[in-house]
Amino acid sequence: MIDQLLNLDRKLFIFINSGLSNSMFDLIMPWFRNPLFWAPLYLFMIIFFIKEYKIKGLYLIGFLLLTFAIADFTSASIIKPVFQRLRPCNDVSMAGQINLLVNCGKGFSFVSSHATNHFAISLFLIGTFGKRWPWVIAASLIWAAVVSFAQVYVGLHYPIDVLCGGLLGALIGVLISSLQKTVFTLDGDY
Repeated sequence: MIDQLLNLDRKLFIFINSGLSNSMFDLIMPWFRNPLFWAPLYLFMIIFFIKEYKIKGLYLIGFLLLTFAIADFTSASIIKPVFQRLRPCNDVSMAGQINLLVNCGKGFSFVSSHATNHFAISLFLIGTFGKRWPWVIAASLIWAAVVSFAQVYVGLHYPIDVLCGGLLGALIGVLISSLQKTVFTLDGDY
């Protein structure tokens, strides 16, 4: 059963990484996984939190950083060392089948820290602002999904890596958002 799942995972990886390959995606997908590309969004969130919520904005930043820290630590320092799954670009059985668009790196593949971190932040934002601004739901999920898809497209992760990372991140985001609501409420919360 596990072997069949891993075989399907490899086939889906090849379909996304090579089968969907095109010049437009080859140009933009490396950007979608680059933290510097998202820096203006992160800066906007920090400024918005402080401007809109004053002292509570600083607490929001703290909870957002806590969400990121737990997601990143759990994926990179706990799960990856336990599973030690090779990245597709480091897997000799995948040699010659990968359209690698970025530096492969030496880290492990399962789970994707990018997917974990972005889905954690996404679900934190949804839990915190989704009722007040429903557009945050779609925007956050699309943002996290595109970052996760880019991980597979550029050749760094298998689809199961990003799927499980996304689920882990979603759980963390929901938990930290719930914790935040027990500590303080924002104006306009219902």
